[in-house]
Amino acid sequence: MGNLKPGATYTYEHQDGVVYASELGSSIRTEIGRNYDPRTTDGRPLHDHIIDSKLWGDIHRAAKTNSTLQEALERVKLIYHLSKDNGK
Repeated sequence: MGNLKPGATYTYEHQDGVVYASELGSSIRTEIGRNYDPRTTDGRPLHDHIIDSKLWGDIHRAAKTNSTLQEALERVKLIYHLSKDNGK
């Protein structure tokens, strides 16, 4: 618990992603935590990125036995490569 006293009464404040505790009647604040919001390089929450990755993995596995999905994935790959090359 760091500098906090067991059994003491505290008020808590959340400001700019930081959580502070102040002993009741004191003006001294102690940082006790921070918000944690992991983001990927595209700014999306990490959880969303993981869900998308899992979905693409599921699609790839299903395409092994589903010719329609297999053909659609080949088209997606072609479009991706063409758009990537065109952007250079």
